[in-house]
Amino acid sequence: MIGQTIGRKFARLATNAAVRNPGVWRLFRPLIRWQFDSLASVWASMQLEDSLASYEAGLEALPAPPAHALDLGTGTGAGAVAIARRFPAAAVVGADLSDAMLAEARRRLPDELRARVEFQRADASALPFADGAFELVAHANMIPFFDELTRVLAPGGHALFAFSGGPTTPIYVTPGTLRAELERRGFTDFAELAAGRGNGLLARKGDHA
Repeated sequence: MIGQTIGRKFARLATNAAVRNPGVWRLFRPLIRWQFDSLASVWASMQLEDSLASYEAGLEALPAPPAHALDLGTGTGAGAVAIARRFPAAAVVGADLSDAMLAEARRRLPDELRARVEFQRADASALPFADGAFELVAHANMIPFFDELTRVLAPGGHALFAFSGGPTTPIYVTPGTLRAELERRGFTDFAELAAGRGNGLLARKGDHA
């Protein structure tokens, strides 16, 4: 219990620091990777029934299905699977910093989704994807790196942020902070989300951003 409490506090510290100053992420990155590598084998069992409720609400609110979607901080792949099941024609990439999480995600991926869902190791602060590669970039309990998500999101595409436990989520960014950062980068059409214990935000990238 003490270890979990420390881990939650560290995740909140890393989140706040990286959102304020993305340059400090390199200091937190090795420890965050180690933290999630160590949790990979039990991560799925730690999720509650409504852990993806606000994430699913964001997917439901999308005005059109994405052809290509990115689930950042995919962990054991639940978000990527949710996207693929909701949008049967979408190609989905689940990206994570933790190799152990990705191994679990690949192991747990349903056979019927293997043709459309792939998992790739990636640092969200420096993504290995082309500009405008995705119509949806989604985050479930994930530290946002606004410049990179803006770069890989196609004009007119949507960014989704969902936090399973609302403000009590260890990795949490307030809707006000999300909106302010996104507005600076040309995002519009903001929709706040609330479902289960969670909340989140959906926003559209400008057509010429």
